[in-house]
Amino acid sequence: MSRLKVLSVVGARPQFIKAFPVSDALRRDHDEVLVHTGQHYDESMSGVFFDELDIPEPDYNLGVGSGGHAAQTAEMMTRLDAVVADEAPDVVLVYGDTNSTLAAALVAAKRDPALAHVEAGLRSHNWEMPEEVNRVLTDHCSDLLFAPSESAAETLASEGIRNGVSVTGDVQYDAVLRVREAARERSSILADLDLRDGEYVLATVHRAANTDDRDRLEGIVEGLVSSELPVVFPVHPRTEGALEESGLWPRLADAENVVLVEPVGYLDFVRLLDGAERVATDSGGVQKEAFYLDTRCLTLRDETEWTETVDAGWNALVGADATAIRAALADDDPLPEKPSLYGDGSAAERIVAALSEYEYA
Repeated sequence: MSRLKVLSVVGARPQFIKAFPVSDALRRDHDEVLVHTGQHYDESMSGVFFDELDIPEPDYNLGVGSGGHAAQTAEMMTRLDAVVADEAPDVVLVYGDTNSTLAAALVAAKRDPALAHVEAGLRSHNWEMPEEVNRVLTDHCSDLLFAPSESAAETLASEGIRNGVSVTGDVQYDAVLRVREAARERSSILADLDLRDGEYVLATVHRAANTDDRDRLEGIVEGLVSSELPVVFPVHPRTEGALEESGLWPRLADAENVVLVEPVGYLDFVRLLDGAERVATDSGGVQKEAFYLDTRCLTLRDETEWTETVDAGWNALVGADATAIRAALADDDPLPEKPSLYGDGSAAERIVAALSEYEYA
């Protein structure tokens, strides 16, 4: 097996989490160049993950920062193109569905390296979501496609993509398995917030479809403040700005049952999610993490790319409707037996094996 040079691109919180088991497996036999686009540039949103998860420090931090989709993606492409030209990797490895993902995919597609996509084949079927555009275009540019489930591979096949597809399982499952016990041992977040396992709800809101639409944001706020259990709400910077701009911040801040906290590190977040009675979220990654940690989930969206969790009865789509959120928070019907959907926790090794076996031009 020849030694590969892999240029891995990350830029947002979920990608840092997915990257660490893959980077660990890659670096045993190959050379990895890690590029952080700077899409999430606040220390609490990115740097802390490199520290907590022992991800190697990035070889490049492009410092792109926030901006409109076109401007941000274009700036990422410009800076990534120079890195790819200088490093001349065998393969560019991208994760998920962010602007960082699409920018790296387009650069790789127009240059010599192969393109590999982790989390290929996911679809929400909502073309208004920027993430849906990113993931579809990335899949259709990719040479190697790592699907987390059989249904994701079937989706790719239905779009005419069959070559280079591997069903690897989900790297986020790898990550959760690695950190769950460490979070229980090392995190003091429950004690710090005077919480006990099974006696609170965790909430996360960050998607533009919710934060940029006042009616949707208000529906979510009204649903959360109706919870009989305390609601722990780590507030994403964009969400905080939207709440303040819309005048909804006082409604949350003054609610006796809502505990607003700064964004937390990954170990603290896993501990909060592991201990929560249920979670309300608009994050695809959190939906999966909740499933892996046996935590009931209600999703603050009208659709999800992780449809298997809904079919299994562990995830309820409630949108931004206050009445539906209130009902889902109060639902105490027993959960069904949980199926095994996304592999066995060794997705990273399967991804590295597929990268090693690919015939590069």
